[in-house]
Amino acid sequence: MAIAEMKKFNLVAMSYERDTLLNALQKTGAVEVKLHGEEAYTTVPAENAESLREYVGRMESALALLSAATEEYNAQNGIRSGLLKDGFEVSYSDFMSAGSRRAETDAVAARIETLAAQKSELSAQLSAVERAIREATAYAALDIPFSSFSDTAHVCIRLGTVPASGKKELEQALSEIPPADFRVIADGENCVFSVFYHKCVAQEAEAALSAAGFSPCPFSGGETGAERLAALSEQKRKIRHDIQANEYAMYEMSDRIRPLKVYCDYLGYQLEKADLAEKLRVTERTFLLEAYVPAAAENAVREAVASVTEAAYFEFSDPAPEETPPTLTENNAVVRNFEAITNMYSVPNSREVDPNAVMAFFYSVFMGFIIGDMGYGLIMLLLGGAVYFRIRDAQSGLKRLSGVFAIGGIFAVFWGILFNSLFGRALPFLPTVMPNPQSDMWSFAGVSVPAVLVISLLIGVFQLLVGYFCRAVQEWHHGHFWDGVCDGLIWAVFSLGAGLAMVGLVEEAALPLLAKAGGILAGGALVLAMLTAGRKEKFAGKLTKGFGAVYGIINYASDILSYARLYGLMLSGAVIAQIVSDYSIGFITGGNPALAVLGVVLMLVGHAFNLVMNLLGAYIHDARLQYVEFYGKFFEGEGELFSPLGSRHKYVRLSPANF
Repeated sequence: MAIAEMKKFNLVAMSYERDTLLNALQKTGAVEVKLHGEEAYTTVPAENAESLREYVGRMESALALLSAATEEYNAQNGIRSGLLKDGFEVSYSDFMSAGSRRAETDAVAARIETLAAQKSELSAQLSAVERAIREATAYAALDIPFSSFSDTAHVCIRLGTVPASGKKELEQALSEIPPADFRVIADGENCVFSVFYHKCVAQEAEAALSAAGFSPCPFSGGETGAERLAALSEQKRKIRHDIQANEYAMYEMSDRIRPLKVYCDYLGYQLEKADLAEKLRVTERTFLLEAYVPAAAENAVREAVASVTEAAYFEFSDPAPEETPPTLTENNAVVRNFEAITNMYSVPNSREVDPNAVMAFFYSVFMGFIIGDMGYGLIMLLLGGAVYFRIRDAQSGLKRLSGVFAIGGIFAVFWGILFNSLFGRALPFLPTVMPNPQSDMWSFAGVSVPAVLVISLLIGVFQLLVGYFCRAVQEWHHGHFWDGVCDGLIWAVFSLGAGLAMVGLVEEAALPLLAKAGGILAGGALVLAMLTAGRKEKFAGKLTKGFGAVYGIINYASDILSYARLYGLMLSGAVIAQIVSDYSIGFITGGNPALAVLGVVLMLVGHAFNLVMNLLGAYIHDARLQYVEFYGKFFEGEGELFSPLGSRHKYVRLSPANF
């Protein structure tokens, strides 16, 4: 459990072998190309990847269209399929051979684009027909052809609809125009009117029609209203049939989703290589590459280059002190789940000691303490474990988060046994080891305080002790022995003394000598801290640093008090759990069937809500304690994660290549 040692890799090879060499280096999964420094007689390759970028965008668009159409078809027909899931495994040979299927894939993409365009056109036609049907429905009662409503030499004939609110207004207005008449063909929300008036009163009649909201009939020809409605309905049926055929044709191509995803990720790798050009240097016939390689993969990289060409020069060297190699952590499966928590704060730099193993332990202990219940812990363990083992992609963020909750569940069960809490209730046959967080009080330095609060603060002192010890290890790792002793080990001893003194100040512990011994130990460590704080300064600086060390006790006390949040979060969850269980059991055992059902619902919903809120609080505040109190003592950070060439895949999970 450490940070991998990195080597700097320099390569000079023939330009015509660049692509083959990059593929060989990508196959190792161990080469991160860095920006090459300027070299005499070299330039940056003049390459433009825009055409490739546009092509990648087109393939991604085709994939998105096919995936969306398949998902919609599956939802409409109740089909369950795993074709849409990402993260499926692909062998290295299948991944690299995707490029040879470009013509086939282009044809698939073109077919998808054609079907999508047809679907869009058919949808527009369907909207137009449905709009026409809504208009034709009003004329369904018209039993004479639309063409019958044509002007004569002296008479204007109008057919159209008027809102029901304007019907009486129109009837009244037309009755006041002598050479005009009308017929109401159909009543409803929109009334169908046929209006006849002499051309000599056209102006008055048109004004009356306009005032009533008259809408002329949009139809013409020798069809009746019913015939036009039937024709439009048949047209709608045909369009719907064509849409269904189009959707099925698209669905029939769903087996191309995974090959398309492989191809898109392959194109992503090709684009990565094209963009890599700006990090290289070239001469007339050669290219120069500079990269970082884990020391353990040095032989694999040598073999990769040798498998391609003998016309290449390369060397491995240690990074210069001013250089910042990327960070590659080497942790077991348990600790890997917690790396993302550290990375959210800052990635460890490659020259420090990996803090994840120690942090993972404390994070799990604190999460378990906050939850503090056997029932909740079992739920976390079972659900988190189920999700963890269901997701195959080891790099999945959800997989790692579920692993964190599952491990936290183990510690929640442990603390739940100590507190004798199962969904907020005590088991009569299980002895209670820890104090009751709701009622038990201890006399601490003569003041009555919650017992579990004191335990929370003692846990905090222990973590601070470990944090200062990690500071010492960090300094020793850098070769600074005395810095490790003075800035880390002495403060670790001070923390030990402070912790012992706190235990001794608890009257229930009946260890008064421990308070004196702890006080002496802490006091001696503080004196040493004062004397050594300004060891690198001149006389005035020594005094300033010494007094600064004493002033640091205030910050130290503040750090300890931060751990009171463990007690607060645990107490709130315990109280809610007890209330939910007490009321639920009371309803269930009360003899009223309706209340019994309510009790079951309250039990399920109440505990689910409480667990979710507890997990949210535990996740956030637990991380805060690690970031501020623990990492603040020794963690350096400011690193960048190791990202080897060709390792970023959007859809697939590349199985390891065999060398």
